Amino acid sequence: MKPVVAIIAQGAMGAGVAKRLHENGVRVLTSLEGRSAASAQRAKDAGMVPASWPDIAAADIILSIVPPGEALALAQRLAPLLTTENRKPVYVDCNAVSPDTVKDIADVIEKTGCTFIDAGIIGGPPKAGYKGPVFYYSGAQSGIVDRLNDDGLIFRYLDRPAGAASALKMSYGGITKGLTAVGSAMILSAERAGVGEALKAELADSQPGLLTYFTRGVPDMFPKAYRWVAEMEEIAHFHGGGPSQDMYQAIAALYQRLAVDRAGDKKEIGELSAFFSLPPQPGSDVSDFGQSNSLSNSGKPELDRGEGR
Repeated sequence: MKPVVAIIAQGAMGAGVAKRLHENGVRVLTSLEGRSAASAQRAKDAGMVPASWPDIAAADIILSIVPPGEALALAQRLAPLLTTENRKPVYVDCNAVSPDTVKDIADVIEKTGCTFIDAGIIGGPPKAGYKGPVFYYSGAQSGIVDRLNDDGLIFRYLDRPAGAASALKMSYGGITKGLTAVGSAMILSAERAGVGEALKAELADSQPGLLTYFTRGVPDMFPKAYRWVAEMEEIAHFHGGGPSQDMYQAIAALYQRLAVDRAGDKKEIGELSAFFSLPPQPGSDVSDFGQSNSLSNSGKPELDRGEGR
C-alpha cells in the first residue's frame, strides 16, 4: 500500500513533486488555508487533495517544501497536532536551511514523537522528460521514505547525522547561485561602463562554457531572486563567520535588490536582459509574490509561501 504524503505548499517545487507522486498513484494532501487562487489552481493541476491540518498531521510522510524562512515556523505550527496524533508521520524537512536551523527544526519535531529527517533538494522541479531532482537525506534511514523511489522520486541516503544533507545543499547552492550572483554583478558593472558587448565577446571567445551557464542561469534567476535571499542568508550562517560569511550576506543583498527592482522599474533586470539580447521582462505576478505583487513594510517582496527553491 502506498503511503499518504502531505506537502503543505503549492509552489513550483511542491506542486512539481506532488504531481510526480500523484502520477505514480500516491495520494498527496495539502492545505489551501489562506492561499491565493493561483496556488489553489497549481494544487488542482498537480492532483493535490485539499485537507485539514489534522488530516495533514495524520499523513504517513510530511514533506516540508517551503521558503527557507518559513521552515521552522511550519514545524512549530504542526507540532501541537503532531504531538496529539497517534499515528506519527515521518517529517522530512527538504528546505534550503543551514545545519544549525536543521537542529532547531529537529528539536521541535522530535519532541512530538515523530521521526525527523533532514533532506536537501538538488535540481529543479520535476517535469516531463526530467528524472530529477535528487533528494539527499541524512539522519535516520527510513524505509518508508526510501519507498518513494518507487513512486517517481529520487531519494539518496547520506550515512551522516541530520544536518549533513542540508550542508550538502548549502555547499551546492552556494556554488551555483553564488556564481550566478557574481556573473550578474559583473555584467551590470560592464553594462554601466559601456563594455557589455566587449565582455560578452571575450567570454564567448575564452570562456564559452561560462557564458552558456550565465545565458541560462541569469535570466532564470529573475523570478527566483526574492526566494534566494533567505537561502543566501542561511548559507552565510553556514560559513560561521569570516569573509566567506560576509560574501554571502552581500549576495543575499544583491538578490534582494534585484527582486525589488523586478517588482519596480526593472532597471537592472533590463540591463541584464539587454546583455543577453532578451526582450523586456514581465513584471511580477501572483505566482511570484503570493496574494499580490506589492512590497512589504520592510521593502521586501512578499514571499509566495508555496515556493520551495
